[in-house]
Amino acid sequence: MATIRDVANLARVSVSTVSLVLRQPHRVSPETRERVEKAVEELQYQLNGIARDLRVRKTDTIAILLHNLSGPFYSELIRGVEEAGDALGFTTLAAGCSKNHDQGSLRLLKEGRVDGAIVLDPTISSPVLLRYARKTLPIVVLDRGLSGELQSDFITAVGSDHESGGYLAGQHLLAQGYRRFALIAGPVNSEHSHLREMGFFRALQEGAVDVTTIPVIHSDFTEQGGIRAMNMLLDHEWTAEAVFSANDEMAIGALQVLEERHFAIPKDVAVMGFDDIRLARYVTPPLSTIRQPMYELGVAAMKQLHRAMEGKTRIPGEMLPVKLVPRASTQSRITKAGDESDVS
Repeated sequence: MATIRDVANLARVSVSTVSLVLRQPHRVSPETRERVEKAVEELQYQLNGIARDLRVRKTDTIAILLHNLSGPFYSELIRGVEEAGDALGFTTLAAGCSKNHDQGSLRLLKEGRVDGAIVLDPTISSPVLLRYARKTLPIVVLDRGLSGELQSDFITAVGSDHESGGYLAGQHLLAQGYRRFALIAGPVNSEHSHLREMGFFRALQEGAVDVTTIPVIHSDFTEQGGIRAMNMLLDHEWTAEAVFSANDEMAIGALQVLEERHFAIPKDVAVMGFDDIRLARYVTPPLSTIRQPMYELGVAAMKQLHRAMEGKTRIPGEMLPVKLVPRASTQSRITKAGDESDVS
């Protein structure tokens, strides 16, 4: 039977380094850890009588790394991941971002505390994800595609068709008779907000709208962010007819401001969101939006991650469709006869 010294000799490291890899692998460089793991596997080294193949060491725990744990979008997403994970025998651990990732959510990856991760946090950069993704720690991203710098055998993606959703929103507002617009976008570094904007502008351009005249205010996907953005638009004497918000929370904030400033919705200003969170149907007036399959996204992400954990590599990304949900906040300005309607 092989000894720890045999492993150390084969890996060209000290006995203490082998011990550290066995018990606290996060304290050892990836290169050294890989050499030790190979030696353990080749020699079939056993610790305390129990086989220790480090390449299949499991915690049966999945991390969900989110930008904001409080948003209503995340609750449905987490539920989808948890229920799919439960069916596969995994525990899920949701963690929000912190100012110092090394002291926050990324410690779960850095210290090997989980077997895989689902990441919906644009503040975690692609190079950071590439640094941690490996055979024993695959990652599924939900807020970005797999093109450009995010190329890895151990990273795959799941997402909604954000660009088509933006396009549907633009088509809907045009069909309702609106011609002057403003956009409340998400953070500048949010890929899905950018895609929604692209789709929205494409629809407007097809409708002969000059998109260069449309004001775009970037905010943070929160209700308070929508309030700030809407106040900014109104304080600059904005005179458009419809606002498209890159998510429902910001749209609900915009509705609050318009009501406080005595605008009639949609008679004076129409408002449209994206996501179809539960609250969207209960605000006054009910919010038109694009339904993103939040629960289904969580289920799909967990299934993709499970495939990667079973050894699949270069798994193609999966895109789920979205759906237009028209409600009273964008009621038509056009009567059947083609005249402007007096909508209240």
